[in-house]
Amino acid sequence: MSLFRDDGIVLRTQKLGEADRIITLLTRGHGRVRAVARGVRRTKSKFGARLEPFSHVDVQFFSKGSELVGRGLPLCTQSETIAPYGGGIVTDYARYTAGTAMLETAERFTDHEGEPAVQQYLLLVGGLRTLARGEHAPNLVLDAFLLRSLAVNGYAPTFGDCAKCGMPGPNRFFSVGSGGSVCADCRVPGSVVPSPQALELLGALLTGDWGTADACEPRYVREGSGLVSAYLHWHLERGLRSLRYVEKT
Repeated sequence: MSLFRDDGIVLRTQKLGEADRIITLLTRGHGRVRAVARGVRRTKSKFGARLEPFSHVDVQFFSKGSELVGRGLPLCTQSETIAPYGGGIVTDYARYTAGTAMLETAERFTDHEGEPAVQQYLLLVGGLRTLARGEHAPNLVLDAFLLRSLAVNGYAPTFGDCAKCGMPGPNRFFSVGSGGSVCADCRVPGSVVPSPQALELLGALLTGDWGTADACEPRYVREGSGLVSAYLHWHLERGLRSLRYVEKT
């Protein structure tokens, strides 16, 4: 029997029995973890209010074995709030839908429980913090998070130089299967011809150039979001359910 302590973001919750929940978290030290939180659905439970999606929490786990992730689910025995990001997200539809897509993306990119995914964890914490503060348009924050999640998981797209031969950009064509922008010689069937402004926007979101991103016209933001969605779906092999509800500018 062992105790573990970690901090993490609550990704989702599931009902268990009459008063319990299964809590899925993305933690700093142990990656994605599922744990049982007993009694949290009772009306008087203050513990349960801290374990809602979007919450950044410090959690103590109790495991029957020597490892946190084993044959059975550990128990979540204590929880302290680090940052209640949900308060600035759930009251706004655009933020809520963007945030839900971010949580689902983080879970999909951490499909092996118990394996540390520090970069993905830090991206999610930063993305939810930015979203909750309303510093940028929610769909821009989401697209930036999606692009950077792809990058840290080895699927970084290119928006300038050719993804296949390296020909210096800008290049006219874009292919999700080829890795991003491609030149005329490397163009493959199914390639599209996006506007230069949309590609510039996506490059800015990937690198954190918010001045360029915030100044982009809505039509190019919509075009860029379509490219990000197609690229993400290609690499995840199936779409995100939550993306269909995200508001487009």
